[in-house]
Amino acid sequence: MINYSNSNAQNEQIEDVIDIGEILYILWSHFLIVLTVVIIFATAAFFATQFFIEPQYTSETGVYVLTKQDQHTITTSDLTAGNQLTSDYAELVTSRPVLEKTIENVGLTNITTEELKKSVSVYTPDNTRILKIRVTYNNPQIARDLANTLRKEVSNQIVDVMNIDAVNTVEKASLPTKPSSPNIIKNTILGGVIGFFFIAVIVVAVNKLDDTVKTPEDVENLVGLTVLASIPVKETEKVSNRKKRKEKKKNKRDEYGTKGSLA
Repeated sequence: MINYSNSNAQNEQIEDVIDIGEILYILWSHFLIVLTVVIIFATAAFFATQFFIEPQYTSETGVYVLTKQDQHTITTSDLTAGNQLTSDYAELVTSRPVLEKTIENVGLTNITTEELKKSVSVYTPDNTRILKIRVTYNNPQIARDLANTLRKEVSNQIVDVMNIDAVNTVEKASLPTKPSSPNIIKNTILGGVIGFFFIAVIVVAVNKLDDTVKTPEDVENLVGLTVLASIPVKETEKVSNRKKRKEKKKNKRDEYGTKGSLA
């Protein structure tokens, strides 16, 4: 036999959990609170990004590696082999000897090879033997100097180690005029989104945990019966308070009357 009562109870629990319409109604009924918290979180993220996160600047340079086997005509197989070699060149960019010489030539004393390695990124555009080198630093001039010096040092290293004919400069690193990070707009929006989910969870949880009966709909959802009539509690309380005040006045008058008769 199928236990319909348990099945219905489970369905009611599921409906209670995933009632999206009710959640939206709860959030809408607390719109001002939600909006205020979102604005507070977004503003906090904006000021934190603007004043407490150090801006970073990125400068980029590029080289073209010319092998001794290169001829005037380049085939697809040549490009494939060249791409594989370019991956080897990319590893040399972040090798310890190259990084050490770069730091020494730029004249930096407050950075290690590991820290510089984390600031360097290397990539190759598709179907090319061009090596792009990016350096990110908190000073735009130093970012440019590091990129240019790194390009020179890795070019020498490629020629010596890989037996390459020449490494030509595609472009020198330029002075970055705007920080590459942090992104103020992105962080501000992210702060607002975090604030929304934060207050939404609190508001919905508080309303879900509040099991007091406030409306006829609550009664119907709780016991499954239709409400035929309701008594305005506030009005009843007012009437009761009026009766109490009248009784007090009457008692006082009776007391005064009794005292007068005794006198």
